[in-house]
Amino acid sequence: MTKFNVPDMTCGHCEATVRKAIGEIDGTADVKVDLSANKIDVTSTAANDDILAALDAAGYPSSIAS
Repeated sequence: MTKFNVPDMTCGHCEATVRKAIGEIDGTADVKVDLSANKIDVTSTAANDDILAALDAAGYPSSIAS
């Protein structure tokens, strides 16, 4: 599992877009969303760089949370 900061994610539509973006690169990914903290936890076989690129392409530039 990797935690990502998604600062521009603020609503249910944002959440759906983020889930869709990750699902397009790994349809079996498990994505847990915390809208109040603007973070997601992702369990996926996709590389973190691929997830970051998918989020960026969807309009949600992100970073790996520390």
